[in-house]
Amino acid sequence: MRCFRPVFSVSRALTLLAGLLLSGLAALAAPPTVSHLRCGYRPGPLGVQQTAPNLSWELQADHRNARQSAYRVLVADDEKLLARNVGNVWDSQKTTSAAAIQVPYAGPALQATKTYYWKVMVWDDRQQASSWSQPAKWQMGLLTAADWRGAQWIAYEKLPAEHVNVLPVDGKKDGYQGGNVLPLLRKDFTVPKKLRRATAYVCGLGQFELHLNGQKVGDHFLDPAWTKFDKHAQYVAFDVTEQLRRGDNTLGVMLGNGFYYVPPVKGRFRKLKSAFGLPKLLCRVVLDYQDGAQDNVVSDASWQTAPGPVTFSSIYGGEDYDARREQPGWDAPRFKAAGWRPVLLVDGPARLDAQQAEPLKVHEQFKPRRISQPQPGKFVYDFGQNASGIVELRVQGRAGDTVRLVPAELLKTDGTVTQKNSGGPYYFTYVLRGSGVETWRPRFSYYGFRYAQLEGGVPQGEANSQNRPVVLALTMLHTRNAAPEVGAFSCSNELLNQTNTLIDWAVKSNMASVFTDCPHREKLGWQEQNHLMGSSIRYRYDIAALSRKVIQDLQVSQLESGLVPEIAPEFVKFEWGGDMFRDSPEWGSSAILLPWYVYQWYGDRQVLEGSYPMMQRYAAYLATKANGHILTQGLGDWYDLGPKPPGTSQLTPMGVTGTAIYYYDLTTLSAVARLLGKPDDAAQYAQLAAKVRTAFNAKFFNPTTRQYASGSQAANAVAVYMGLVEPEQQAAVVENLVRDIQSRNNALTAGDIGYRYVLRVLEDAGRSDLIFAMNNRSDVPGYGYQLAQGATALTESWAALPTVSNNHLMLGHLQEWLYGALAGIRPAAGSVAFDKIDIRPEPVGDVTSARATHHSPYGLIANEWQKTAAGFELTTTIPVGATATVYLPAAAAATITESGQPLGQRPELRVLGFEGGRARIAVGSGTYRFAVSTPAGAN
Repeated sequence: MRCFRPVFSVSRALTLLAGLLLSGLAALAAPPTVSHLRCGYRPGPLGVQQTAPNLSWELQADHRNARQSAYRVLVADDEKLLARNVGNVWDSQKTTSAAAIQVPYAGPALQATKTYYWKVMVWDDRQQASSWSQPAKWQMGLLTAADWRGAQWIAYEKLPAEHVNVLPVDGKKDGYQGGNVLPLLRKDFTVPKKLRRATAYVCGLGQFELHLNGQKVGDHFLDPAWTKFDKHAQYVAFDVTEQLRRGDNTLGVMLGNGFYYVPPVKGRFRKLKSAFGLPKLLCRVVLDYQDGAQDNVVSDASWQTAPGPVTFSSIYGGEDYDARREQPGWDAPRFKAAGWRPVLLVDGPARLDAQQAEPLKVHEQFKPRRISQPQPGKFVYDFGQNASGIVELRVQGRAGDTVRLVPAELLKTDGTVTQKNSGGPYYFTYVLRGSGVETWRPRFSYYGFRYAQLEGGVPQGEANSQNRPVVLALTMLHTRNAAPEVGAFSCSNELLNQTNTLIDWAVKSNMASVFTDCPHREKLGWQEQNHLMGSSIRYRYDIAALSRKVIQDLQVSQLESGLVPEIAPEFVKFEWGGDMFRDSPEWGSSAILLPWYVYQWYGDRQVLEGSYPMMQRYAAYLATKANGHILTQGLGDWYDLGPKPPGTSQLTPMGVTGTAIYYYDLTTLSAVARLLGKPDDAAQYAQLAAKVRTAFNAKFFNPTTRQYASGSQAANAVAVYMGLVEPEQQAAVVENLVRDIQSRNNALTAGDIGYRYVLRVLEDAGRSDLIFAMNNRSDVPGYGYQLAQGATALTESWAALPTVSNNHLMLGHLQEWLYGALAGIRPAAGSVAFDKIDIRPEPVGDVTSARATHHSPYGLIANEWQKTAAGFELTTTIPVGATATVYLPAAAAATITESGQPLGQRPELRVLGFEGGRARIAVGSGTYRFAVSTPAGAN
């Protein structure tokens, strides 16, 4: 009998050895870890309003292609129980699921004001269990009117009913004149025993500052977020446990006007005439004791009030402060409240929700780069950066001396400031109390400025023959919404880096309670920028919570007819030009597109469910306005570059962008309906969309020239992006777009609406080289031109005109391309919350390297590439829970390695093939280091 010996080739033996090594390493792999626990997008939030809040976490693993296979969530109402792994409120048990974001709480009904503690453990794809995460918590808000425990709205004075004006019309005068008292309110109370926790729930309209025992509570600015106050207001929750003490305590509140009341004072700018009422307060402080008992301090008739040192407060006109009227100790126990009077009981908004978006805060601080004296007695401080903010003044002088500070974006030719382009007169006034060095900053107003003109004072070190107050320091404080920074971008091209910074300052300056158009003359939530600029902003900032608030503003501002006005909250009805500033589909469509984009970016299905009725009503409204399925109302491609000064669309006929976005609304709404399990609705919207598409092409498409309407950049781009072009015509329409740009020596013409779609279409068509050529220049209107004109924030017009805003949000669409194309991080088709990623950099022009990071809901995505003498290198990081396709510029003959090894020795990678000069490689989570070497002589 013969014996046969198996024969192994060397390569087969090496493969087997590699497999054994990999399996051995797998056995040694550490279990996953869990971190970044969030409830409703925020770590440890107070005032949670959702009855079933969404829970999220992130996973880390030491092996590639890691995935979550199951999770277990514990929720307890006692942190000691949680420490013993007891979820007495909810125990999800081991749940087979890859979901690590937007996991809804599914336990018993949650109780108002109560704190819940939670943690999570997970199992990975190898069935290894993590340890329990560190504990996290959330605290519920006030869920019903009864939860306010009898708190009443209180005020110093009441606006007569005949002067209430919740929707003023522009241009119409009102007969009411005079300012109002900006009050202080106080309440003494006792804490008789040891506290476990104390929480303050406060709504002060228009804005408030909360004090406790002589100290301001928290670091917020301009609380609460501004809303449509006749229908809706928000309260803010504070943990005040550490500021309370056993025995006597005092609550104090300062109130300002905000958008709630714009006082009609002569000599101060007043863009709007809104008058919802005069400042008022609603408050409940919950005292939870160690023994389980609870007390409440609520706003009621027992509070006292008096005029405060803020003598003028206007969101549009500035703020005045008289330090001589300060009452030291007014917000502390044992204060003698002589001259104070009982509060008035008044009415307030019927609907109150917790402020869940991040508050406004002070961020960067700027010292003056230069101080000049263009005229006697006028000193101009140049802070070097145009930004939203306030000033902080340090001054010394005599009692009654008055200092005026006039902020501005621009200077006149004589070197003094001008507010002609930004709304004026706007200024801050400080009257000294005359006791040593005094420090002051405004509390209830802000402006967009780079310069501040000092009048009535003298900078330290300057001649002071008239013995005026000496200004020891003047600092610019940048204020904005505190949405977390989650992204960064840089590249080898300095002009593109400067452009990114230019756009970012406009984003930061207009990220407040809403996304404002500008931080000075209007501060209004114009809605087109929310969906057009959304992706650019989301790469850099986590605006999930703020977007939810904006969507709520849209819902509240929607009219009975279904119209969603161009501004939300709607504080004014602009009637110049009819309804063009109220009813423009490119603006109102945020009601449909913003919830959809929030779902795509953050995985928030709840926001779709809550917004669906609004979406339906707006789509139905647009149908009533359409003539043969064509919509011609509104502003069109606002601020495009035509022969006239910028304004309504010049190069693109009315009806093109409005009808295109109407079609896009319908196709989006059909997708939402399918996702929400409404197939009949989905079919109806798809059928209507098909009719709109047919009508659009019949009216605007020229089959001979293969152009849409006038053939403008905006017209052809929106038709392609929205999917209106017949497939056989698409290449020709894109080529016409390219030729138009090239015929203008690579100059842009599209405006507020069109330019984002120009960029999207060019990028999708593989023409990032043309995007680079359009934007890597300073000689024609655009980003580089604005920088050349001295802009430090994105301006309202492409040409940085001094007659319009020089800090404006709407034209910053290139930032999406910088992150998504040049650096190469973009969501893949069909992805939700970046669970599928395309790493596809576009190494165009003279750019030799680029890098970007974005902290997605699943974790950090990072990408960095550079051209090398040998070819191309790319390092990318993909978070656990996501997969990616990496596109490397490489021909089939190129040599590609990962971490120094040929791809064939990386079994965790999957080569998908070569297409369009790129190798496509599928990867899972982990960090990868690719190198592409091009053979000598190869192209």
